[in-house]
Amino acid sequence: MSTIRTVALVGNPNAGKSALFNKLTGARQKIANYPGVTVERKAGRMVLASGEPVELLDLPGSYAFDAASPDEEVTRKVVFGEQEGQRQPDVLVVVLDAANLEQHLVFAQEVIELGRPTVVALNMVDLAERDGLTLDPDALGKALGVPVVPTVAVRSRGLDDLVAAVSDLPLGDPSPRPHIDLTERRLEAKNITKAAILSKSSRATLESSLDKVLLNPWIGPVILFGLLFVVFQAVFAWADPFIGLIEGATEWLAGLVVATMPEGFVRDLITEGLIAGVGSVVVFLPQIVILFAFILVMEATGYMARAAFLMDRLMAGVGLSGRSFIPLLSSFACAIPGIMATRSIADPKDRLTTILIAPLMTCSARLPVYAVIIAAVMPATTVGPGIGLQGLVLFALYVAGIVGALLVALVLRRTVTAGAASGFIMELPRYQLPRIRDLLIGLWQRAWVFLRRAGTIIFAATVILWLLLTFPKADPGENQLDASFAGQIASVMQPVFEPIGFNREMTLSIVPAMAAREVAVASLATTYAVEAEDEEETESALRDQIAARWSLPTALAFLAWFVFAPQCLSTIAVARRETNGWKWPIVMLGYLFALAYIFAGITYWSALALGL
Repeated sequence: MSTIRTVALVGNPNAGKSALFNKLTGARQKIANYPGVTVERKAGRMVLASGEPVELLDLPGSYAFDAASPDEEVTRKVVFGEQEGQRQPDVLVVVLDAANLEQHLVFAQEVIELGRPTVVALNMVDLAERDGLTLDPDALGKALGVPVVPTVAVRSRGLDDLVAAVSDLPLGDPSPRPHIDLTERRLEAKNITKAAILSKSSRATLESSLDKVLLNPWIGPVILFGLLFVVFQAVFAWADPFIGLIEGATEWLAGLVVATMPEGFVRDLITEGLIAGVGSVVVFLPQIVILFAFILVMEATGYMARAAFLMDRLMAGVGLSGRSFIPLLSSFACAIPGIMATRSIADPKDRLTTILIAPLMTCSARLPVYAVIIAAVMPATTVGPGIGLQGLVLFALYVAGIVGALLVALVLRRTVTAGAASGFIMELPRYQLPRIRDLLIGLWQRAWVFLRRAGTIIFAATVILWLLLTFPKADPGENQLDASFAGQIASVMQPVFEPIGFNREMTLSIVPAMAAREVAVASLATTYAVEAEDEEETESALRDQIAARWSLPTALAFLAWFVFAPQCLSTIAVARRETNGWKWPIVMLGYLFALAYIFAGITYWSALALGL
C-alpha cells in the first residue's frame, strides 16, 4: 500500500495559510487577523485533480528557519522531517501576501533554496489590486524558478489552479540551490518585487491614512482606550433589554414549576438549585456576546495587531514587549487560550512572565460576577453625556486588572524572571471589512462555550452546593444556612474572610468559584433561594437580593477580590502543562490569593473610612 503524500503550507504570519487550509480541506479553524494564532501544525485531507488524496499541513507562520519562538520551531521541525511522528513533506506550498510581497519573499527564498518540490500561492491579490498594485505572476515565477499561482483564499479564487500545480509537480530527490545570507535575500526580494510589479498607483491609500492616525504615539492610545470605554458602556446599555427578557423567562419558568409540581425535594432542586443557580448565570449571555462581538470585529478588521503595536511602549516599561499583548488580550476571553498563545513569544522569560500575569486579565467568566454586583449596588445613572455609571465602574475594574498585571510583570521582571527586554517586530495585516458569516460563527462558538459551561460545570457545582445547603434540615426556628453542611463549612472559613468584609454567603461562593468564576453567581443565587422563606423571595432576581442584603463596602470588597481572584482549576492545569511542572502554577496561585485578599481588604476598609 502506497504512503499518502504530504503537502505543507508555509509562509509568514498573516499570509492567509489558515484560510487556504480551510478552503482546501473543508475544515473549520479559527482565522484571526494577527500573528501567533497557529501555534501547532494542523492536518487535513485534500484531493488532487487526479483524485489522489494527500495530507495537507497548516504550519505556524515563520519569518525564518532559524527558529526564534516555539511556533517557528514547529515549522522548522516539520519541514526538515525532525518532528516526531511526522515525515518530511513531499511538497511545500509557500503562501505570500501579494500586497506585502517584498517582506514575504525573504522567507520564500529560504524555502525555495531547499530544492524541494515547491509551489507559490500568491494570495490576497484582491487586496493588492484594491490598493492599486498589479502583479505579474509569470514574471515572479521566472524569478523564483517555481510555479506561481494567484489566489484569493477567502473567496476560493485560484484554488483549482493551485491544486493542479501541486498535482503537476515532479517528485524526486531534493536539489538544493546555492545558499545566500539574509542581507542578500532582502536585496533579491526587493529586486524580484520590482520586476513583478506591472503597475502601482501613486494615490495615497485609505490604509496608510488610517495608520497615520491609529498608530500615532499620542492619538493612537487615546483612540484605543476610548474604543475600550465604548465597549464597556455598550455591555450594560445594549444588553439590559435582553437581560430583562431572560430574567422574565427564568421567573416564568420557576413559577410554572411551582404551579405544576407538588411541593417536595424535586421541585426545590429545580427551582432553588437549577433555575436560581444556572439561570442566574445564563442571564448574562447578552453581555458576553456584546463583548466578544467588539473583540471579533477588532480582530477581523486588522485593528488588533495595531493595538499590540501601540501597547509595545507601555509593555516595554515593565520589561515585556508588544508581543505579550496579544496573549494577554486573548485572556480577556479566557486565560487558557491566552496562556497557550504565549508560544509565539521567543524569549522564555518573557513567555513565563506573560503566563504568570495572564490570569489578571478580566476573563469573560468574571463578567457575570461584575455585572450582577454592579447592577445591584450602582444606580443606573449617567455621569456625563452618554456615560453611564455602571459602564464606568465596569471599565474601571478592567483597567484595575490591566494595571495589576503590569505592576506584577514589573516586579517579576526585576526578580524571578529578570532579563533584558526583547525586541518587537510585527507585520501589520491589511485592513479588511469583517465578514458577517465569520463573525456570526465566532459569536456562536463563544456563546456555546458559555452555555456548555452553564450546562456542565455550573450545573454540577450548583447541584452539589444545593445539596450541601439543603441537608441536614433545620429545626423549627433555625436558619437553614446555619444548619446545613455548607453553612458549617462557611462558618469554619468565616473568621479568615470576615476582616475584609465578607459575609458567610460570599465566603461560601468563592470555594466553588475555583471550578469556574461564574459559579460564584450561581452559588449566591442558590444560597439565597434556599434561605428564602416564601416562593416570592425564591423567584426574585439575585441583584435584588444583593441590593437588600449587602452594604456598599462589602460589595466593593467582593468586586476587588474578583479582580485578583485565584484562577479556575482548568487554567492552573494549562499553566502546569505550559511550564512543565507545578512550581510556577503554585507561585501563580499564591500571589493571586494574596493580592485578592489584600486589595479586597484595602477596598473594604477604605470604603468604611470614607463613610460609604
